[in-house]
Amino acid sequence: MMARSLKKTRLRPAGLVTVLLATTLLGACAGKGDLANSGIPVDVRERHPIVLRDAPRSLDVFVGRSGGGLDSRQAEDVAEFAQEYRRSGRGGLVAQVPTGSRREMAAHDTLNGIRSALARGGVSGQALSVRTYPVADPNLASPIRLTFASLQARLPHDCGQWPSDTGVSSFKEDMSNEPYWNFGCSSQATLAAQVADPIDLVRSRSEGRPDIAKRMGAIAKIRDGKDPSTQYRQETPQINSTVGGR
Repeated sequence: MMARSLKKTRLRPAGLVTVLLATTLLGACAGKGDLANSGIPVDVRERHPIVLRDAPRSLDVFVGRSGGGLDSRQAEDVAEFAQEYRRSGRGGLVAQVPTGSRREMAAHDTLNGIRSALARGGVSGQALSVRTYPVADPNLASPIRLTFASLQARLPHDCGQWPSDTGVSSFKEDMSNEPYWNFGCSSQATLAAQVADPIDLVRSRSEGRPDIAKRMGAIAKIRDGKDPSTQYRQETPQINSTVGGR
């Protein structure tokens, strides 16, 4: 009897380890049905959806000490900003000019240079409304800020939030294969920033007119039993054919 009780006592730790190991494996193999019952959505598009909204686009044009308009770099930036305003701008274009500093005359010259650069970009001076803002520190650069509203694709929240612990604080939650909340947020934000036209995320563009002549030529070749594929012939010599010829 003593030997049997000792044998049962020695087997109890091994049985406990087996039960824990089986529980861990079952938790690691949780399916999508278990994830759907959790508080965090499984699909990254539901956790971090890309939404369309009107948001401001801004360009800071720095004012020089001596004035004299814009340099070549800033004139090019303003002209490109004007072209972007023509493509996706909503409403008017606003210029916020600093006041209360020693560079008010220089800011006036810079504003005239901005109007000229906007005109080169295809935006008339009537579309520009001028507003002022007080300068907090005259020793710091106080730019003229150009702003317009446009339709943009963004996330409704910021990334880098951790509402729950990602460590081993809850055995039930940590062993259920649930994705943590911040997973996929940066990839969704990057995708939204790379979209040139946010409307492409909502609907596809209309198809262009087909090439009827090319289509009828391919159909005629099929009827004659010929290969309808196109074979391109390169008449000019390739670059690698002339290298090492001597």
